[in-house]
Order: sequence, then structure tokens, then C-alpha cells
Amino acid sequence: MAKQAKTAITPTRADDYPEWYQQVIRSAKLAENSPVRGCMVINPWGYALWENIKDALDRMFKDTGHVNAYFPLFIPLSFLEKEAEHVEGFAKECAVVTHHRLEASEDGKLVPAGELDEPLIVRPTSETIIGATYAKWVQSYRDLPILINQWANVVRWEMRTRLFLRTVEFLWQEGHTAHETRDEAWEETLKILEVYKTFAQDYMAMPVLTGEKTAGERFPGAVNTFCIEAMMQDRKALQAGTTHFLGQNFAKASNILFQGRDGNQEHAWTTSWGVSTRLIGGMIMTHGDDNGMVMPPRLAPSHVAILPIYRKEEERQSVVDYCERLAARLREKTYHGKRLGVELDMRDMNAGEKSWEWVKKGIPITVEVGPRDIADDSVYVGRRDKDRRERYGAKTDVFVDGVTNVLDEIQQALLARAMAFRDENTMAIDDWDAFQSFFTPQSKKKPEIHGGFAMSHWCDDEACEAKINDALSVTIRCVPFDRAQGGEGQCVVCGKPSSGRVVFAKSY
Repeated sequence: MAKQAKTAITPTRADDYPEWYQQVIRSAKLAENSPVRGCMVINPWGYALWENIKDALDRMFKDTGHVNAYFPLFIPLSFLEKEAEHVEGFAKECAVVTHHRLEASEDGKLVPAGELDEPLIVRPTSETIIGATYAKWVQSYRDLPILINQWANVVRWEMRTRLFLRTVEFLWQEGHTAHETRDEAWEETLKILEVYKTFAQDYMAMPVLTGEKTAGERFPGAVNTFCIEAMMQDRKALQAGTTHFLGQNFAKASNILFQGRDGNQEHAWTTSWGVSTRLIGGMIMTHGDDNGMVMPPRLAPSHVAILPIYRKEEERQSVVDYCERLAARLREKTYHGKRLGVELDMRDMNAGEKSWEWVKKGIPITVEVGPRDIADDSVYVGRRDKDRRERYGAKTDVFVDGVTNVLDEIQQALLARAMAFRDENTMAIDDWDAFQSFFTPQSKKKPEIHGGFAMSHWCDDEACEAKINDALSVTIRCVPFDRAQGGEGQCVVCGKPSSGRVVFAKSY
């Protein structure tokens, strides 16, 4: 029997995928559990990744005419009550503030005092509070459109939490826009969906499917919800971002009225849209391997880790000097509009441990430099998208001159690999027995492992959608925009006519 190769992460993905995910986060020093149940501390390496996500998206939003603002963390309970479907959708997840101070009791413990006249909700999302503000800002069609985004934290009281994927508090952006016409709001909703798709594929190297959510999966209070859906390595779907066409529902609830071009009073047409730190979870599960995190270069906190290697103290200075000169040359480079991020690791620790730490953190390129390399004016290079046994020597000038090309190669290789994995695990299925088999776990010990994405016909009946969910914990992830191109057929559940295939999957 062949000896299994040693991996930096245990258990491996094949052994225990959920625990592998947690161990990657821990070993990469991305985040950790906080003293507050269900919340997380985002460590510097993880927060630098989030900052890069934020910076890239922020540029894309501003390039499409949006500006940033900030709205209150607290929302009066009465605001949520104005939109019945919305409050019903979030009621079970709301954190409620009922008092405004603490007082010492007779036994010395602090107890809430000063009951509020009206409870305040810690924002689960901001449609209602922003709608109240827009109602003051909008008087005429000349005040429209309003194209605003905010970067913020939100709270949703989740019972089962998992770092980055589902936490009580998380970071996100939420866009909220108001428009004069339905067509403008509709165009905005689809424009941002395309921004999300472009970001996911061009920056995260994470291929996504786009389409519309069914009524059962729609954002509470929205007329239409659209999404980007990605396949993770356990073949589950991750909803990575959503955009919502809200029609005039929230405008009516918040009284966003304006005088139209014909002099009549009209309600504005609004949208909302958002992505969150869940994107980091998606990145881990799209690219991570049994040695840890794998960072797409366009979002990596740093691009190159330089590791000085020496055994004798008399070798130290010459190696360090060479590495410092190399780091300075690399930092003069730019990669996709930013200075190349370079880590010169001078820590006094075992070289092997140091190298493995950067592998686990997912830095795209590691460079080892020792006395022999200096004598040959070369470096020893490792690419995070390749096996460690594929490390190679390169002349220093050649490496420095071509480093950005190597980073682009890594970026494209990660996207191609993820795309191939998704395609290999997506199947057109027309038979109910085959459909059930596809989503039946391959092993009772590993219930997370199943078929992947099923492209199957659906009759648009919510009863069939519910039957699949009840029987298999499978949902319709999206109704593709090009659904009709696959031709008509029969619903995989009931056999009734179907106008085209939709995407079925288990999900996070």
C-alpha cells in the first residue's frame, strides 16, 4: 500500500470536510471564535483579505456611479413593522435593545435599567431605516436616482454558527437605491448582479452561476431576488451575493414620494443588494487544499514571502542583505494597480516550520534564499497553486522581471481549476430516481458529500419545490436567465410541463 503523503491540515477534506474548513481558518490565522457566542474575531491576515475585497468592490461600485454613506446601527421597532413581509422574514433573527443603562443591584451585579419608550432593533439589514431617510431627501423626480452604498456590520441571531459562513455579527456592504421608474430600478438590480459576478470570477477566481431566486427563496419584501451561486469543494452551493428589485413595496412603507414629471405624486422604485464576509468562506472552500488556504493573487494580503535560509551565523548577514535587496526590488513592482505585497520573514525559527506557515496562510509565492542561491544569483520559488514538490530555481533577475506574470498565471489557474470542478460535478437529470440518487450521501459517515449541481426541469409549482427540500434537503439555487435555451421538458418531481431547467443543490 502506498504511503499517504503528509498534509499540513488534519483532518483532510476527504476525511472530514467541515472540520477541515475550521482547521484551515485556524492554521491560516484568518479568524477565531470570540468570547461572545456566535461572533468572531477577524485576525489581521483575515482582515487584510477583507480590506482587499472591500477596496476592489468599492472601486467597482464607484465606477458605476455609487457613493458611500453611513446609517444608524439601531432601527426603531416601528420601522420594521411598516413592511409586514420584511419583519416576518427577519423576526426570529433580531437582536432587541430594550434598556439604555445599567445599575448595580443590592448584590452588586449590574442589571438593565432605564427602559426605552420603543425597543430598538440592532440592524439585520437597513432597508427600513434608509427608506425613512430617503423619504426626507426625495421631493421631486429631480432628486432621483439615489445611488448609495454603506460598509457596515449587521446582526442576525443565528443558532448554528460557522466562521465566515454564518455568524451572529458579520461585516458586509449593502447598497440601497431609489429611482424614478421601474425600468431604472430593474436595470440597477441586474447591473449590480453583473458587478458581483465579475468580482467573483475576476478577483476571487470563483466561478458563479447567476439567475433569479424562487418565491420561496426570495428576500423578505422583495418583488424579485437575483443571486450568484458558487460550488464549493464538497459540492454544496454557496449563495455568495444577492440583488433585490423591491418594486415600490418599501417606498410605500416608508412613504418615499416624489412629484413626477407630469406633476403627480408617485412612489419611488427601490433596490437593495449586498455581499459579506461570507465571501472569505467561499474563497476557502473554492481554493483551499489539504495544506491550508490558497489565496487568489488579486486579493491576497501579500503576494511574496521571502525566507532567508542559513545554517551558520557567519552566513546570516550576506543572506539577509541579499533578501532585503530582493524585497526592495519586488516592492517597486505593481500588480493590478497596487504595490506588490512582500513579506520578508526574519523570524528566528526553523526554516521548514516557517515555510509551512506561509503555505498554510496561502500566500501565492514563497521564495527561499540560501548561500548557494546567492552564489548562483538565483532564488528557489514555490507557487501555492502547485504541489510543493514542483518548486524550482530561477535566476533572480528573471524572477523579479516575471513575478507579476507568475501571479496572473496563478490567478487564471485557480479559476480554471474551480471551473473544471464545477463542470465535472454538474449533471442534467430528468429522472426522479436518478435525482434522489444524485443527492444521496455516498457515505453515512460523510453526509456532506453528494453529487453536486443538478440541472433539472421544474414545473414552477412550490409544492414540488417543497417536496424536494423535505425529502433531500435540496433547494432551487437559482432559475437561470437562459433557462429556456435548454428546451422544454417535464418536471423531475411530478412530470408536468416545464419551460426549462433550474439549478438544484444542497447549500450552506
